[in-house]
Amino acid sequence: MKTVAITPRSTDIADIELRLLVEAIYLKFHYDFRGYAAASLKRRMGTAMIRFGCETLSQLQHRLLHEPAIFPAMLDYLTVQVSEMFRDPSYYQALRDEVVPLLRTYPSLKVWVAGCSAGEEVYSLAILLREEGLLERTLIYATDINIDALKRAENGVYALDDMAHFTRNHQRSGARSSLSEYYTAAYGRAVFDKSLKKHIVFSDHSLATDSVFAEVHLVSCRNVLIYFDRALQDRALGLFSGALCRKGFLGLGAKESMRFSKHRDDFVDFIPQDKIFQRKGDV
Repeated sequence: MKTVAITPRSTDIADIELRLLVEAIYLKFHYDFRGYAAASLKRRMGTAMIRFGCETLSQLQHRLLHEPAIFPAMLDYLTVQVSEMFRDPSYYQALRDEVVPLLRTYPSLKVWVAGCSAGEEVYSLAILLREEGLLERTLIYATDINIDALKRAENGVYALDDMAHFTRNHQRSGARSSLSEYYTAAYGRAVFDKSLKKHIVFSDHSLATDSVFAEVHLVSCRNVLIYFDRALQDRALGLFSGALCRKGFLGLGAKESMRFSKHRDDFVDFIPQDKIFQRKGDV
């Protein structure tokens, strides 16, 4: 897709326009992107300018303020909707081998998938827990700020062409069954089974503005923090620390780190190579 190039001479103006745009979105729509990484936002807004026929970010802001009906479509550019089932299979293998045996010791489980996008990670975890005999006593909270993405996640419908790749990921994650057991294929689509969905609660939640809503045993928030600035990363990690029970687990994305966070001391490295951390018992 073509994107708008922001030249060096226009950088200062574009930075001002971007700050004004995200402030306007916050004031008008109550979505807070002020703590998102500016470079990533700028790239995505360049694509949005093409989509909405705008030559500048100021024009894009004008359209949003005066044509609020376009905001849901705009939200797809503000949030990153790129995911896949069993992404980074070694992460799921590590959950199976090292985390699940400890989760078995609890009579009931709560899991939070933060920034669930269209649901690929949610169904991956639900399938893993089903295979490990834990899903029947588990409630999974799947949250995102994008309402349309949440609807897609709740529908659990994906392109059939993606299933071959998802199946390979599933097998590399230590699968105990075939992925095809969990969906029905028809008309070029794969529809995931309702027996998985009954253990999932889909809800809107913002890591930028909302609070902890439950005590959970596992938080999986992968490839979300990379789009936040340092302050917002700290806020999100604080929410995860506050939500996790003693010695609960936090999974991050392959390129994400807690190294410079003020909440680093709340956790110990559990499986560092797969970015799985365990909350300390004395926090």
